[in-house]
Amino acid sequence: MTDKENGKKYFRTHEDLGIYQLAFESAMQIFEYSKKFPVEEKYSLTDQIRRSSRSVCANLAEAWRKRRYKAAFVSKLNECEAEAAETQVWLEFAVKCQYLPVESARELYRTYNQVLSGLVKMIISPDDWLID
Repeated sequence: MTDKENGKKYFRTHEDLGIYQLAFESAMQIFEYSKKFPVEEKYSLTDQIRRSSRSVCANLAEAWRKRRYKAAFVSKLNECEAEAAETQVWLEFAVKCQYLPVESARELYRTYNQVLSGLVKMIISPDDWLID
């Protein structure tokens, strides 16, 4: 979105953010892949990778709503970062356990690197995102 008055980019909701869109699509891909994980992984790897990947999106939505308070905003972004990194670890386990094809995991891992990069940029420059 572009503000017509000053030509500056703005975002109405967290869903407008590219990193949110990447994280959401990746979480959905993980959900689809994890449907094929063995039943004995239901309460471990399957649950963990689904939870952490979804948590990136949920925490980003929460962070977006806390933009009035710099410390709260950055704290939630840090949680997003941790959940994205955790998801990458679960992807590694899924490959090592041969539940997920290597190339699929690599693609998802790269996407989470993009998400992490975007989150770090937001964490480093939170004032660009805060509500006046």
